[in-house]
Amino acid sequence: MSLPEIHQLRDIFSRFDMDSDGSLTLLELAALLRSLGLKPSGDKLHVLLANMDSNGNGAVEFDELVNAIMPELNKQLLRNQELLLKVFHSFDRDGNGYITLAELAGSMAKMGQPLTYRELTEMIQEADTDGDGVISFNEFAAVMAKSAAGFLGLNNKLLLNAA
Repeated sequence: MSLPEIHQLRDIFSRFDMDSDGSLTLLELAALLRSLGLKPSGDKLHVLLANMDSNGNGAVEFDELVNAIMPELNKQLLRNQELLLKVFHSFDRDGNGYITLAELAGSMAKMGQPLTYRELTEMIQEADTDGDGVISFNEFAAVMAKSAAGFLGLNNKLLLNAA
């Protein structure tokens, strides 16, 4: 988990820590989960709190929340990275680890989105942060993160710092 993600999680934690005591009660945890679209039953909520509450004080402190979500977050990041790598390889037709202008043109045409030479060069220039004329996986991942952030209306700075 990157520093910006930790700051974002701390901000979310603070918003639901209604009494600002540095911990989430059962009700505060329930409110946080509901805001994420999760609606565990009362029994499941008690089990969740008990599993997260490593110090046994009946509440969830920030570090306990981070420790509880890290394994699942890591699994999700790994799945997303694997999917992104598959997409990258579909563009990198010769498998050399870089997407060239010709490979980008071919892939876009194959997807039914033929682009002009100007559009292709602009795409390469936008993604090519090291100026070598091709798109590496890291550059591709950064562009995809930026695109996803824009599409979802998220804070681009946060997402790009995590990439």
